[in-house]
Amino acid sequence: MKKQQVNNIGMQVAAPSRQCDDAHCPFHSPVSLRGRIFTGVVMKDPFHKTTTVEFQRQWFLPKFERYEKRRSRIVAHVPPCIDVAKNAKVRIMETKKISKTKNFVVIEVQA
Repeated sequence: MKKQQVNNIGMQVAAPSRQCDDAHCPFHSPVSLRGRIFTGVVMKDPFHKTTTVEFQRQWFLPKFERYEKRRSRIVAHVPPCIDVAKNAKVRIMETKKISKTKNFVVIEVQA
């Protein structure tokens, strides 16, 4: 049995223990990661290697000189070698366009 090579993705994250043949997996394919990094909560169960991640941010209101809480939802690709469940805290990173709405990939499930 041939051991598959694990790529260095440029981040200090633990590589998954399982192997996969996914073309969009940052650990087991030549996909490059660049750009923004977010940490959020999985809002929907992964379905067809896709999930929705939500995170909170603060938005400044100049009129009242205060901040308000807003939330953003991003669609992210889930490689088969990473186990993700609903309400799990994950880290996602930007990659090249995968589909019409997906240009982020899950790189880590945080405890």
